[in-house]
Parts: sequence; structure tokens; C-alpha cells
Amino acid sequence: MVTSRDVARVAGVSQSTVSYVMSGRRSISAETRKRVLDAIEQLTYQPNAGARALASQRTQVIGLVVPFGPGADTAGLLPFIETIASCARAEDHDVLLVTTDEGAAGLTRLAGRALCDAIVLMDVEADDARIPVAAALKVPVILIGVPDDSAGLHCVDMDFTLAGTLAVDEIAALGHDRVVLIGHAADVIERDINFVRRFQRGAAAAAARHGIGYSVVAPVPPGTAGAREAVERALDGGGRPGVVVPNSQAVAPVLHALIERGVVPGRDTSLIGLCTDAAAEATTPAVTNVSLEPRDVSRRAMEILFRLLDRGGEPPAQLVELIRPRLTRRETTLPAP
Repeated sequence: MVTSRDVARVAGVSQSTVSYVMSGRRSISAETRKRVLDAIEQLTYQPNAGARALASQRTQVIGLVVPFGPGADTAGLLPFIETIASCARAEDHDVLLVTTDEGAAGLTRLAGRALCDAIVLMDVEADDARIPVAAALKVPVILIGVPDDSAGLHCVDMDFTLAGTLAVDEIAALGHDRVVLIGHAADVIERDINFVRRFQRGAAAAAARHGIGYSVVAPVPPGTAGAREAVERALDGGGRPGVVVPNSQAVAPVLHALIERGVVPGRDTSLIGLCTDAAAEATTPAVTNVSLEPRDVSRRAMEILFRLLDRGGEPPAQLVELIRPRLTRRETTLPAP
């Protein structure tokens, strides 16, 4: 097995210099660093993770707390997980997945057993019992989501208030006299997941500004039957409603329920979904959407996390960073007047 001693011999440096290049704990000249890295590549050297952790007092692992379980949008989670893992690998870190159902105990286990150097916490509730625990940990924690009180933790998320505004602005511009939000399942509403209220706040303010009607159909049970019932309620109010679906899992079922009723989005009404571009393009017809921007949110969260991990670095002064969403017109909205 190739060791750091072999790397040092090929590079013509001391074994401690190899260690410094690998850990970044000391300044090394560019020429020496290149010789060491070239030797590592030539010998295909892979440092022992346990030994490196002992030497650097770091695990080179990022803990990622994700909402796996009944009702979780696993397809929607995938771009977050992929991007976080890719960003971690670019910084020579691995990712350890921990499920949300472990609660605050899962965070304590991660940090208390020195299983990771930092934690990314997803599925954040507006009043989240994990936040005080996370804020007291000795490892950096970043939130993907914005609670009512972040307890001094850094947060990154999409600007859901602006997303609601963009969707309703588009509905109003297309001549609809009211907008109906077909919302989330009961468990999401009961848990008060942070983005639900933020989206509705932006949507309601935009509807008031345009002087059009505004209502929310919720809770909406998952699946076809729940979507059919929600569409019935949405269309009951008369007028010329436009439909906005901020629940990404309900976009396709609501689209199909409208078509079943003979109300074809893009011809008879307008439907805008809050979902990824990939999900919007995968439906027939393709859905006009406000994008969730999962990759941009994840990249920015990881950039901040590694700044927090850099003991000599300066963390961002701003605790909350919101990524701007985009609205893309496709086939489920009426032609512009």
C-alpha cells in the first residue's frame, strides 16, 4: 500500500510537508505543492481517512439531515442531495445522510460522536425545535430554509415570497379575475414548514395589489382523488380563475384533474406550478412554472458552510440569503393578451 512516506520520497520532500499539503494547515510554496500533488497522482495515493481525521481533528464529512419518510418529495430532494454531495467532494469531503425523523437527537448524535465537521439541515419548520440544539453545537450548521428564529444560524433558501408574487403577477397579467392556490397536504400544514406561509404571503399581497380575488384550497390529500376534489373546490367560485399550485407533488395530478373536467390549461384557464424545470418539462402539456432553484440554493449553502469551516475565514455578515426564483412560460397558461 502506498503511504505518505512514498509520496515524500518521489516528491523529494519531507513526510511532514506532504501532510501540510494534504491538510492545508501551513503555507507551502506553489512549486513544492505541485511536486507533492504530482507524486500523489503518479502513485495514486489515497490517504487513510481515519489517520487523516486523527491528524487534522477533522472527519472530512458533512452531515446532511434530509426529510425521508411518508409524504417526502424524494424526487424533489434529489437535486439538493446531488449538488450538496458534489460540492462536498470538490472540497475533499464526504456526505453522511441522516433522516429528519431523528429530530434534535440526531443532531446531537452527529456532533457528539464527532461523526462530521459540519451539518446541513433541511426540512426546516417555522418554529423548529431542532434550531436551539443546532445553534449550541460546536460544529458549523447551515439551514436550507428560514425559520421564524434562526438563533444566529446562517440560512439559505429560495425567495418563496417573491415566488408567490411572480406567479400571481402572471395570473393577473393574463386577465384572470381571481387566483386560487391549490395547497399542501395536511401534515405539511400542521408542521408549519417554513416556505408555505412565505409563498402565500407573496401571493396574497400580489392579488391585493392587482385587485383580483384570492383563495387557498387546502389541505389537499396526496394523489388523484385529492387533486380532483381540490379542482372542484377551485372552480366552484365562478369567474375566470387562474390556478397556482405551490405543492410540487400536486402539480401533475391537478393538471390531469383539470383536463378530466374539460378545463384545459393553456386554452381555458392558466395553471402555474412551483416545481423544478425538469418536472415542469416532463408533464404533458409542459407546465408554466416558478422554479425551485434547488441547485443554486444548495451551491450557495455549501459555499457558506465551507467559509464557516475555514477557521481563519470571515463568515458572511448576512444570516439569511434568498435565491431569486424564475418564472418560465410553457404550455399551461393562456396566451398573453
